[in-house]
Amino acid sequence: MPISIVEPAFTDEQSMNLFESLILKYSSEGSNGSIILGDSLEAEWVAAKKAFMYECVNVGEICAFKIHGQEMPFEAVVLNKTSGEGRLRARSPIDCELQKEYTFIIQAYDCGSGPGGTNWKKSHKAVVHIQVKDVNEFSPAFKESVYKATVTEGKIYDSILQVEATDEDCSPQYSQICNYEIVTADVPFAIDRNGNIRNTEKLSYDKQHQYEIMVTAFDCGQKHATEDVLVRVNVKPVCKPGWQDWNKRIEYKPGSGSIPLFPSIHLETCDGPVSSIHTTIELQTNYIGKGCDRETYSEKSLQKLCGASSGAIDLLPSPSTTTNWTAGLLMDSNDIIFKFDGKQGAKIPDGIVPKNLTDQFTITLWMKHGPSPGLRAEKETILCNSDKTEMNRHHYALYVHNCRLVFLLRKDFDQADTFRPAEFHWKLDQGEKNTHFLHTLQEYGQTPQLPEGSVLGAKALKICDKEWHYYVVNVEFPVVTLYMDGTTYEPYLVTNDWPIHPSHIAMQLTVGACWQGGEVTKPRFAQYFHGSLASLTIRPGKIESQKVISCLQACKEGLDINSLESLGQGIKYHFNPSQSVLVMEGDDIENINQALQKVSYINSRQFPTAGIRRLKVSSKVQCFGEDVCISIPDIDAYVMVFQANEPKITITGMDHFARPAAQFEGERGVILLPDIRIVSTVTKMEHPLDFKERDRAEKPVIVEEMLHNLDFCDVLVMGAELDPEQECLELDHVELQGKHLDAINSTAGYSIYGVDSMFNYEQVLRQIRYRNWATAATFDRKFRVKCSELNGRYMSNEFNLEVNILHSSNSNFMDHVNHMIVQPQFLQSVQHPEGSVSAVHSSVVPSVATIVIIICVSILVFVITLGVYRIRTAHQHSAADHEGSKDNEMDWDDSALTITVNPMEKYEKPHQTAEESEEEDIEDEEEDTTSAESDESEEDEEEEEEEEEVIVQKGDKRNATRQAQLEWDDSTLPY
Repeated sequence: MPISIVEPAFTDEQSMNLFESLILKYSSEGSNGSIILGDSLEAEWVAAKKAFMYECVNVGEICAFKIHGQEMPFEAVVLNKTSGEGRLRARSPIDCELQKEYTFIIQAYDCGSGPGGTNWKKSHKAVVHIQVKDVNEFSPAFKESVYKATVTEGKIYDSILQVEATDEDCSPQYSQICNYEIVTADVPFAIDRNGNIRNTEKLSYDKQHQYEIMVTAFDCGQKHATEDVLVRVNVKPVCKPGWQDWNKRIEYKPGSGSIPLFPSIHLETCDGPVSSIHTTIELQTNYIGKGCDRETYSEKSLQKLCGASSGAIDLLPSPSTTTNWTAGLLMDSNDIIFKFDGKQGAKIPDGIVPKNLTDQFTITLWMKHGPSPGLRAEKETILCNSDKTEMNRHHYALYVHNCRLVFLLRKDFDQADTFRPAEFHWKLDQGEKNTHFLHTLQEYGQTPQLPEGSVLGAKALKICDKEWHYYVVNVEFPVVTLYMDGTTYEPYLVTNDWPIHPSHIAMQLTVGACWQGGEVTKPRFAQYFHGSLASLTIRPGKIESQKVISCLQACKEGLDINSLESLGQGIKYHFNPSQSVLVMEGDDIENINQALQKVSYINSRQFPTAGIRRLKVSSKVQCFGEDVCISIPDIDAYVMVFQANEPKITITGMDHFARPAAQFEGERGVILLPDIRIVSTVTKMEHPLDFKERDRAEKPVIVEEMLHNLDFCDVLVMGAELDPEQECLELDHVELQGKHLDAINSTAGYSIYGVDSMFNYEQVLRQIRYRNWATAATFDRKFRVKCSELNGRYMSNEFNLEVNILHSSNSNFMDHVNHMIVQPQFLQSVQHPEGSVSAVHSSVVPSVATIVIIICVSILVFVITLGVYRIRTAHQHSAADHEGSKDNEMDWDDSALTITVNPMEKYEKPHQTAEESEEEDIEDEEEDTTSAESDESEEDEEEEEEEEEVIVQKGDKRNATRQAQLEWDDSTLPY
């Protein structure tokens, strides 16, 4: 009998009232039947047809169904005993995720034959198979909370990473993830149904370092994930070998000492198997001054500072009245550089350089020369001594020919008329080896072996490279040695020539060209020089040492290494002489990094040249088994050197004095500057402590005293120059001993030069004396003092001094004046407001007019005091007279008060003396004087008594006007 299934409603565990009933029917055919339990349970009933039929037929009614199995969540109930209909239902919720299928055995029982329902019969066993159908109750969930990936810029990836989600539903339909989707809009990424994320365009690290995108998932029932997942994609730049973490601009403030250039630098090799690293650091300063930042003192001051032999003659001095042969040359006045354009030369006057140089002499110069115009170019003369007229013989010359330096020296004829060395040639080509280039070379425990002929970090030295070089030609005949930038070079070619026979022809020394006095229609310059020259000197009779030459051309800035002891093992380093090139080698990246971090820039000048210094770092890396494995880009950086605060040099002291003529005529003369003081100050801006103060007002200005050197001080004669027949300035040269100072005396004044401290300059200036052994026609002399630092870059104020020569008629009078001069107050404080700087100038000694006023007022006070004293004395003598007429009394007063002539009364008198005129001129100043000035010495009193006598003798001539004067004086009497 066929089985029909009634499906009320049946779902899974999430619906609580789903398990209602299951109606079971069987047909008379007794065939196997299947039972469908709602939408979720499907049961199959397999019955033994015959047996079941048999039971049903004999029994007639069905009273129960029994399920055989352990803890089956089902039960069967009888719906119709007669028909045998029953229902299979669930006793508890059914969960597909816990169990998808159930299989059990069921039997039917009849109602039994006894009255109590005993003796019942059961059917054959039927197998029931139930399958639980799934409901889409779960959402997809991702396995990770955050997904991360890193990609390299500039590449397209098939798959950057894969995201994965799961679903807890039990059926394939609902438990499988059918799709993934990127929720974030406008991102260059895509995802496939398997969760693989790829980029749709090339990513750029510069454009965006990181991307954050949200991804969701869908199961096959199109239910999406409850929570989206975050995916982070980091973009890293393409690994480029090179130096990392360095700054292009390095700032340097004057006085900072040594500062590291690359304190955090490190090398990125992209995991290459590096075996060695070779790095060159170059400080490019060829556009600063003469190749680098050097001291800008005059050549003579530098030579004195470096201990050079005295007697050097400057052939290219600054133009002046005494050195006027350079006046027509093109000149850079800041550095005293002369430019020669191939059209001009300078004649050195006769007597500047001795005519015949000895077998020993030295020529020094700075030269910058451009490329030669051709292989057959004309000689370019630097220095030439040739015949002035008639002939064209060159006695000695220094010139450039085809980028080779040549020195010519033709000796005069003597007893041995033989060939002698005459021309010395130096060739400094690019490929020439320079074994002296390596200045410092160190490796811990071992000295590195350099390939033959190689110069690590060296730059080829050439005469025609358009850069400044310092040349020294030491002549110790017949040996001539060239020093170029402190390095020794021997001539590659020496040619001999006959000596020059003596003649009466005068010689002409020239610079920048050679004088052609003979063999031409008109004498003229020839063999012009193209380039720049500076500090061209010649020193007869002496040659310079290597130490002095190195000092003269030394750079004051360069590269340095902080803490050499802390360099790693196996690090080699090499400096060139000027310390502008540093080469480092090593086989360990970390050690090289640490070594390069210690490389620093230093400038030892107190007032360095401001501007940019370019830096270039080039590196070469070698790998194991390969010559060169990776390429390291060069570093291009620069050091910005700031401008130093400019000093203000102030000279103070007594600016006027008078001395008797006898002192000027004495053997020692008179000291001009006994109390001179030189002070240098610098103005700085003080930084306020809080921002409010900065907003309210300007930063306060402070003035600080600073110490630095001077390079010359001139004591100049104002007006007519000194007459050497009757006057001079003198200085004992013992005062210069132990100092880096020298002096030049002339009729124009006294010049002290050399790089030394302000204190030493003060000590020397205080010893300069003025002598005049014919003072009859001289009444005064005026002098001016000025000092310089850095060859005139910083100049002091012009301090003026007036000296009066007192002859016998007024010497005693002026001696009294000199004792009354108030000494000036000097600048003492180290720090004070800017406004007080002007007080330095106002604190000097009063002018001549002020001195005269003080003298006259003092005389007046003394005269009045003495007059009052005599009045009282006369009054005591007249006490014996009982009464006298007023006229008689006035006559008595008239005899006593003739000395009290009021200088403030301006009455006309044809025979008025010069002294009285002076007293009348200063009448307005009387009220400003103090009583302290009435304190006079005994010597002054004697002088006043003598003057008093003169006045008394003249008193009888003034009877007509004295009555009015006495009436005026009467108001001042105490009685």
